[in-house]
Amino acid sequence: MFNPYQQQIDELTRLVTENELLLTDPELGQLAQQEVESLTAQKNQLEELATEYETNSQVSATASPAQEHINCIVEIRQGAGGDEAAIWGHDLLRMYLRFAEIMGIKVEYLDDLVVKFKGRTHLFSEINQAQGLNIETAYSIFKYESGVHRVQRVPATESAGRIHTSTASVAVLPEVHPQAVVIRDDELDWQFMRAGGAGGQNVNKVNSAVRLTHVPSGIAVSARQERTQGANREIALGMLRSQLWEMQEEKRLLAEGEVRSVIGRANRSEKIRTFNFPQNRVTDHRINESWHNLDQIMEGDIEDIIVSLHAHFEKPETAEAAQAATDQTAIDQTAE
Repeated sequence: MFNPYQQQIDELTRLVTENELLLTDPELGQLAQQEVESLTAQKNQLEELATEYETNSQVSATASPAQEHINCIVEIRQGAGGDEAAIWGHDLLRMYLRFAEIMGIKVEYLDDLVVKFKGRTHLFSEINQAQGLNIETAYSIFKYESGVHRVQRVPATESAGRIHTSTASVAVLPEVHPQAVVIRDDELDWQFMRAGGAGGQNVNKVNSAVRLTHVPSGIAVSARQERTQGANREIALGMLRSQLWEMQEEKRLLAEGEVRSVIGRANRSEKIRTFNFPQNRVTDHRINESWHNLDQIMEGDIEDIIVSLHAHFEKPETAEAAQAATDQTAIDQTAE
């Protein structure tokens, strides 16, 4: 069974062995002893976490991913469409913020168009019981929102009244435990800058904003919301950790054939939904369902959409169909 702590445990075991060889050294023996004790304590703690992880994995083997995570990070990036795409990205964020307010989900701002949704809601409890769903945590609520959201409307800056099509991508990542993903210091490239904007003179005089690049994967994240560099460093590490976890989880699930777990995770390149303002219509292309109350949806009334997605993606037959499609793709690639 995959265990996210094993690599760290192996590394600590190696370091303990190296330091034990120095215990008889007259000059380094005392320092080596202290190091062995410290490393052993860290190793024991990780082994306890590893045991707990394996136990929880066995208990939730048949459960949906929504039961494994509570908080999530939502990142929105503008796509095709220039200034209108940027406006659309902010409109999407406002829609999610309004919905979170309605649901009683806490919000933490991490960066421009990047927020963390935290906590649980019990407003779906009757629906969960009636349909056998599990919509409770922030991550379970938003997890099917990942993908490209397309808008068709007349921009406020369009004088000729022509309908424009713009896009914005949404990525939903679960908040993961700091020790669930191994990140080595020598793999990180830190850059610090002045944040600017609100926050008083501190952000304009101190390099509090952070840009972090994970060199092996090329993933780059930034954080500038907090007033101190240390706080922004922690936020950037958390964002990077979530993205690396998602990469590792995709590989693991595909290797184990757990296609049901990755249904609807939605790569950012996938166009999942269209917001058509002239027709007052929102269509989710994954489930071929439309809603004709676009104004209310943009004000945060997306409960029906959330429930429909869960009811669709969490059906056993949906998982079986996805498994068959994946198997056929593998066969075709082998034949080529």
